[in-house]
Amino acid sequence: MNTVGSFDYVIAGGGTAGCLLANRLSADPEVSVLLLEAGGRDTGIWIQIPVGYLFCIGNPRTDWCYRTEPDPGLNGRSILYARGRVLGGCTSINAMLYMRGQARDYDEWARLSGDPSWSWERVLPIFKRTENYWRGADELHGAAGEWRVEPQRLSWEILDAFRDAAAEVGIGRIDDFNRGDNEGSSRFEVNQRRGVRWNATKAFLRPAAGRRNLTVLTGAPVRRLRLGRGASGATEAQGVEFYRGEETVFAEARRETILAAGAIGSPHVLQFSGIGPGAHLQALGVPVLHDLPGVGGNLHDHLQLRTAYKVKNVLTLNTLANSWWGKAKMGLEYAVRRTGPLTMAPSQLGACTRSDPGQATANIEFHVQPLSLDKFGEPLHTFPAFTVSVCNLRPTSRGHVRLKSPDPRAAPEIRLNYLSTPEDQRVAVDSLRLARRIVNGTETMRRYAPEEFVPGPSFQSDTELVKAAGNVGTTIFHPVSTCRMGRAGDEGAVVDSRLRVRGVGRLRVIDASVMPTITSGNTASPTVMIAEKGAAAVIEDRRAAR
Repeated sequence: MNTVGSFDYVIAGGGTAGCLLANRLSADPEVSVLLLEAGGRDTGIWIQIPVGYLFCIGNPRTDWCYRTEPDPGLNGRSILYARGRVLGGCTSINAMLYMRGQARDYDEWARLSGDPSWSWERVLPIFKRTENYWRGADELHGAAGEWRVEPQRLSWEILDAFRDAAAEVGIGRIDDFNRGDNEGSSRFEVNQRRGVRWNATKAFLRPAAGRRNLTVLTGAPVRRLRLGRGASGATEAQGVEFYRGEETVFAEARRETILAAGAIGSPHVLQFSGIGPGAHLQALGVPVLHDLPGVGGNLHDHLQLRTAYKVKNVLTLNTLANSWWGKAKMGLEYAVRRTGPLTMAPSQLGACTRSDPGQATANIEFHVQPLSLDKFGEPLHTFPAFTVSVCNLRPTSRGHVRLKSPDPRAAPEIRLNYLSTPEDQRVAVDSLRLARRIVNGTETMRRYAPEEFVPGPSFQSDTELVKAAGNVGTTIFHPVSTCRMGRAGDEGAVVDSRLRVRGVGRLRVIDASVMPTITSGNTASPTVMIAEKGAAAVIEDRRAAR
């Protein structure tokens, strides 16, 4: 087998976490770093224009184009499960929404991991250190980092009306979702710079591109980890085997191998390498080198329930996008000012609240869009309409990622088991009813004569609304926890609180898969924080070993 050489650190995955890790580890000129990315460069025009996510998701040039297994909770449907396959990873194709989650999320991580350094109080400085916040620095935000955060550069009357209607039912206005308690309604802030997508490549990788000790290879999907025995006889990672075209190539890692392939990719690589649930690997003919049951388990995600309403007396994107003058207006506005609908994130307005008074903090989040369509990737409807989507921020349903084939290039089995618990079904029913209350039961919305057509007014009872949730539910692409961290003795934990794989030396996982539980919001920026914290742990351990 050919080799590309020996490096101190080999990072598998050039996405959200991998770009930051490459930057931080290569900052020391005495350390050599190799970053491997399965996809290509992030140079496409639709990666740069924010609304281009419509053309990147489902495109095999930028997306792995996974599909989930048919899901009973979705009434037997299988859905597209997009994951970035390009430098920058999901930050090159995602919604760009900047959401940290809630303080309680991280305090729970500290409890589950047994490590207080994961608490909100301790991770907040890390968020601030990486952040370049448009309002400037204060006690909760930073302005000297690379991760740019700006307000969106457009507005819609129908979204302002929804925010006023939400206030009528007790969801108050706030001006910032990222201060530890995100309960309330606000415009989403985004990872953009002056109307252009700001991804992990621009933030972290390009500033390090001139370093002689950093090698970046694209078109290099990982085949497996190479494992061996260390001086003590214990199993340890020796590097990574990856593909260059049809050739298999080896890269040696003298110090550590770091998996940063995401919540789908990292467990898939571990399992094919012989690290995972032993019985499952044996059944597929994969030699078991380390039986670690938690690998690929505990998969969960934010299931979004989509409701849509026809409206009158107001402009929506449906109208603009279905006329030549509207398209010309949008294109001209973006070309001249970098504002308007082409700068749109998938959602512009959010509202976090409690599905019932018994919830300790906000447990659902509305994403409101001035448009409607049958499903993602299809044309907008020809009539004026808007969409009110709502997701369960703390789902209790759990699924898994498993090998489907001994072929390392075969897609894994992704099983979400959405709506498989009574708790998730209850939240779904309450969420759909609250959406109707805001849109149909408030004075503010009356002037627009809203008419529900998704899921439709025929769904009324609890049983009918659970079925409706299965009809309209879909992912918002936030898979986590498939290599979760945990305390010693936790049989389901894959990594410790310093993100080292249990039972395998010189190997870490640093990406969204290590989250013990999902955050109460979008997961990209928490993943940036995890990468920053993980990089610090790698550097600290190297210095301690001198």
